[in-house]
Amino acid sequence: MYQTVEVSPVAMERSTTSDTASEKPNPSHSTGAVQMRIKNANSHHDRLSQSKSMILSDNVKVLEPINRHRRNHSQHNLTLADIISTPDHTVVEKEGYLLKAKIADGGKKLRKNWSTSWIVLTSRKMEFYKESKQPALANLKPGYKPECVDLCGAHIEWTPEKSSRKNVFQITTVSGNEFLLQSDIDFLILDWFHAIKNAIDRLPKERSCTSRNLEFKLRRSSSTELLNSLDTESKESKPEHRKSLIFRLNYSASDSNDRSRVKSRLKKFISRRPSLKTLQEKGLIKDQIFGSHLHLVCEHENSTVPQFVRQCIKAVERRGLEVDGIYRVSGNLATIQKLRFVVNQEEKLNLDDSQWEDIHVVTGALKMFFRELPEPLFPYCFFEQFVEAIKIQDNATRIKAVKTLVKKLPRPNYDTMKVLFEHLKKIAAKESVNLMSTQSLGIVFGPTLLRPEKETGNMAVHMLYQNQIVELMLSEYSKIFGSEED
Repeated sequence: MYQTVEVSPVAMERSTTSDTASEKPNPSHSTGAVQMRIKNANSHHDRLSQSKSMILSDNVKVLEPINRHRRNHSQHNLTLADIISTPDHTVVEKEGYLLKAKIADGGKKLRKNWSTSWIVLTSRKMEFYKESKQPALANLKPGYKPECVDLCGAHIEWTPEKSSRKNVFQITTVSGNEFLLQSDIDFLILDWFHAIKNAIDRLPKERSCTSRNLEFKLRRSSSTELLNSLDTESKESKPEHRKSLIFRLNYSASDSNDRSRVKSRLKKFISRRPSLKTLQEKGLIKDQIFGSHLHLVCEHENSTVPQFVRQCIKAVERRGLEVDGIYRVSGNLATIQKLRFVVNQEEKLNLDDSQWEDIHVVTGALKMFFRELPEPLFPYCFFEQFVEAIKIQDNATRIKAVKTLVKKLPRPNYDTMKVLFEHLKKIAAKESVNLMSTQSLGIVFGPTLLRPEKETGNMAVHMLYQNQIVELMLSEYSKIFGSEED
């Protein structure tokens, strides 16, 4: 009895012979296929002497396997030449330890976090293993999957600006993933760079990567316009133009549509944006006290001296005249910033509240107000004139020159300056208790109230003159701010 069996197109020969001699197959029955002969015997001895033979002759034509599943037809219809010619992408070209940081995932920026990884480079991809000395299958935990990077269409470049570490280069994939690799060993990182670059250069850049790049751009754009243009252009295009369609969509339609869409949205936003006056009338934006020009604050409050300045002076004179180091000792900066926020957001301020019980917080906020003025209390245009006045040797002439300049100041500046120096004069009067003399107050308030518009190399000299001007105005307050002529 003979049976004909079809086998896969791989030459193979198997002969299994029992204790008895194997029988040769009859050539007359070898009709284009490998034959299997099984001798049927009734006796016990015959059953032990069964033999099988599978021999592939050179002149025998191998039958193609019949695939009855259309869905998997392309998977089963492989020839022997295809199997042999298919390149092996699992061959390891290079492996070793490097520092790795993933800074983008699908175009979304990530926080840079360096970690040591065992990196395996093949002809098409890179794999990152976590703390694995030898990433063999036997050493990996069940279910463990390394992070893979497809190098098809990827871009590699040195990026020293991305990190303070040395020897850093970046790999950017078509899917929007970005990786930084680094090593302190120069020749090692240089060898890795050239190995990865060569692997990328050997990969195709048009066919297999274009579709993946298109898919990523469509996903990032999330634009119906791009999808509609893809559908319309694909219907109208001829078959010979389909290859160039993907290229034009990637580099032309996506970028131009994105730019035009952003421009149109910005124009609509700017045209519909309400004015500052409208926002202030609706109460959405309140006038800031800190950081605003002195005359604007006074105009808003319909006064010549800011209300906040008066409140701080009253609070200090009520409970801080005899405090040691008043205005010299700094208050808690966090609390000062909190007071600053309250002043900018609320109309009513109660400095007698328990949260402002530290008088140094009040004095710190007052100094901050004058320090954050866009133009100091002594306007920029008067700076050089005050410096020239303080250089006059004759004391009477010097006082008269300073008084003349003070009279020329704008009304808000003059009135605020008069109130402030009157208050500082009261501080200096308690010098025996608070240890704050006119010289000490000049050192504290000189750079805050008087400074040049552009700092030059004479900062030390300017600071000396600033302190002397404030000290003179405190010691000669009655003559400078008095109404009588001297």
